[in-house]
Amino acid sequence: MKTFNTSREIEASVEQVFAAFIPERLARWWGPAGFSNTFHVCEVKTGGKWSLIMHAPNGIDYPNEFLFTEVVAPKKVVVQHLQEPKFSLAINLSPSSKGTLLTWAQTFESSDVADKIEHIVVPANEENLDKLVAEVM
Repeated sequence: MKTFNTSREIEASVEQVFAAFIPERLARWWGPAGFSNTFHVCEVKTGGKWSLIMHAPNGIDYPNEFLFTEVVAPKKVVVQHLQEPKFSLAINLSPSSKGTLLTWAQTFESSDVADKIEHIVVPANEENLDKLVAEVM
């Protein structure tokens, strides 16, 4: 296993940041810069399903299937990516002096796979958080 960690201070309350996880808003910010989404199912609750297609700027579509393994409003969302590359993503929200500290831990089942795609994953995660901050602000 291999985990990629990042964090972000967001000048908004924990509740305001968590509100960006409702499906209509999540569809706007999920994914790296330039990507858009079509959601088929998005049940933001523990045990909920999430099925979507991520549309890359170059026209390639990427179907994704997730399971929300833990949702604790307004402080935690954990999803499991069900197809390759398999990973879990834990997003924690906690109050901070600026508003909210968001921590993002993406753990891949295979260290070898993670090593091969690290050059994509690390900047993509930062772009994803940039989009989240823009959605919240």
